[in-house]
Amino acid sequence: MMDNRSIGVFDSGLGGLTAVKQIMQELPKESIVYFGDTGRVPYGSRSRETIIKYSKSDMKFLLQKDVKIIVVACGTVSSVALPKLQETVPISLIGVVEAAASAAIAATKNNKIGVIGTKGTIKSGAYEKYIKSENPDIKTFSKACPLFVPLVENGHFDTMVAELVTEEYLTKIKESGVDTLILGCTHYPLLKNTIARFMGDGVTLIDAGAEVAKLLKSTLTEKNMLAEQAAKEQYKYYVSDDIDGFENLGGMFLEQTLESKVEKIDIEKY
Repeated sequence: MMDNRSIGVFDSGLGGLTAVKQIMQELPKESIVYFGDTGRVPYGSRSRETIIKYSKSDMKFLLQKDVKIIVVACGTVSSVALPKLQETVPISLIGVVEAAASAAIAATKNNKIGVIGTKGTIKSGAYEKYIKSENPDIKTFSKACPLFVPLVENGHFDTMVAELVTEEYLTKIKESGVDTLILGCTHYPLLKNTIARFMGDGVTLIDAGAEVAKLLKSTLTEKNMLAEQAAKEQYKYYVSDDIDGFENLGGMFLEQTLESKVEKIDIEKY
């Protein structure tokens, strides 16, 4: 049994490309349809109802593309809405919380894990709940970092501004002595260098996008749903706002040109 249909991936903006990049490496034969909701980014400051509403329309759009599985590459949606959303679609959903939390539990040596994410993610307590359920001895230290997403969406990966904001947000977590830090939003790996410099060598950074790609690979393997060959147009990208910014930043990040591969859609129709 093989399944050559595409993998659907969605996120509030271009952060989910950190997951796409890893999926491309882990599963080179798979085709991917990506939707970045750039018109409504960020999700992290929205109410639970709004997050669920937006996610449902994102998934409806992907289902029209006949995808075989959906990767929820948005930390906020994975934390706040995943179980609720799973009831509404006929295919499997994979979120970043379980994947990243499991990796952090395996990585920590001193049982102190930091969690950073959007306001919505941190408020939901999803990472903390999952970690506690797997190992009650682990202490978690959490911090919402609302400015990180706009920084990334505006190309501030490795700038003075990024350094100042990182110091502001992460000083307390650093002082708590964590040896592992979950980057609980798929935008955050784009700030990895800045965060790693600030946290120091002794701290392992857990990249939610990389972990979700590994979980996806094992899920598709178990279900006999791996693709035999890639589609002619292997990667397709859709956004709900301006294409240029997404092409430039996304292309820089994926290290391949996205010119004429990105299409704008009206997400309000879904």
